[in-house]
Parts: sequence; structure tokens; C-alpha cells
Amino acid sequence: MPVFPVSDPADPRLAAYTSIREKDLTSGHGGRFIVEGKVTLETLLTRSRFAVESLFLAESRLEPLADLLSKVPADVPVYTAPQDVMDQVAGFPMHRGVLACGLKGRIPLPGEFVAEDDPRSGPLLLLSDLSNHDNTGACFRNAAAFGAGGVLLDERCCDPLYRKSIRVSSGGSLFLPYAQGGTGLDMVNAVLNAGYTVWAMTPRSEAAPMQSLPVPEKLAILLGAEGPGLPDALIAAATPVRIPMSAGFDSINVATAGAIALAHVFGEKQG
Repeated sequence: MPVFPVSDPADPRLAAYTSIREKDLTSGHGGRFIVEGKVTLETLLTRSRFAVESLFLAESRLEPLADLLSKVPADVPVYTAPQDVMDQVAGFPMHRGVLACGLKGRIPLPGEFVAEDDPRSGPLLLLSDLSNHDNTGACFRNAAAFGAGGVLLDERCCDPLYRKSIRVSSGGSLFLPYAQGGTGLDMVNAVLNAGYTVWAMTPRSEAAPMQSLPVPEKLAILLGAEGPGLPDALIAAATPVRIPMSAGFDSINVATAGAIALAHVFGEKQG
């Protein structure tokens, strides 16, 4: 593991880490993504599907992370700098002092994902029009916790490899299989054509209470944007399902709704 001390914030070897606060909204789409913190670095090095391009650490973190750094591939450079230099490079105070750059590679389209022969051990989670990175990250964390076989996102969803999404997912978006692209209806139709039943989660009164339905062998759980929810066309293409709630209240966070649905399915499968 080669270690390279850096003292100049303008060092070109650190270009991927420069002002990540501004850049990382689109960095995942550019072929690279940034992870921060020890937990996500460990996931990147031990469980991730993605290649590691480099690490960038505060000098003070080298010794405490020695065991973890032993897992860094021999050809991956580790750059180190004083904390103040690291803060200048990142564009904000990097109190954790741990960054890494991964290579995104090609992400499959939802239709390609479900056409693969690889059997899925759990339900799929489908996300449509989720533009909030916290919600996207939380959905991945829930999917990993409750045994989902993968996550599909339409083109209007934010990138799950955005730095904050990775952190909120507790690294889930680094190892859980996912696909992204096309419209929400394209995604739903691809899953239906692959033999899945799609539960469109909605608070509408005409939707069936979740606990009243048998859990299909091949199930996909569809979630829409916070606020507007799923559009009529997606609900009409799927099976409308609701989570029973107290009278006069029918709104919960989209990631919470996904967690409840996934936990229900997980419990039924375990039983």
C-alpha cells in the first residue's frame, strides 16, 4: 500500500477530492464517487461491488486505521495530509479525516437487472422520483436490513452514490445490487414482465391494507416521491397497497413506509 504525503492543496493527484461539497452532487454520474468516514470506508474495502481508486486521509488517522488500511489493494495509493490541508482540499472541515474515491463503472438499467439469471433472495425495492439524498440513502439502508434482493431507481431519482446517500445508507448502496434509468413506468413494466407482483405503496383509501394480502414469491415494493407520492399511471399499473394508520393521519416518510413494508415481508418470509 503506497502512502504519499501531500502538503499542497492544489496537488493534481487530489483532483477528485477538490471541493467535493460542490462537485459531489454529480460526481457519481462522472464515473467516480466519494465516500467519507471509517464505516463506509470499511464497507468499500470489504463488501463493495466497486473498485477503489485512491484514499485521502488526515495524517492523524493513519495509525488508528492501520488494521483497516491493511485491506487496501496494493496498487491503490493512499494520500495523507495535515488536517488543515485536507479541509482546504475538501472545501469544508473534514473532522472525520477519512475520504476515498471509488469507480462507479456501468450501472445497469432496471430492465437489464431483472432480465439477469441471477436469482433474487428477497423482494425488490423500486424507487420513483426520489430527489432527496437522505431518503434515498435511508431506503438503501432499510433494503439491506430487511433482505431486499436489490433496488431499482428511475432516471428521476438522485444518485445513490452521492456522498451523503452513501453515508445515510450506512454503506448499503455500496454492496446492495441496484439499477437505474428510464421512466418510472418503464421500470414497473420491466418488473411486471419479469413475473413480479408490484405493490404500489399509497395512502389512498381504495388501496388494500398491506396485512390483508398474501406475500407473493416474487414481489417488488414501489415507493414514490415525498409529498406527491406515486402518480396515477404507476398506481394503475400495479397493485395499490396501503399501510393502515390512525384516523386523520395518512402520511409518513417515504423511507419509513419502505421500512414498514420490507419488515412486514421479511417477517412473513421468516415465519
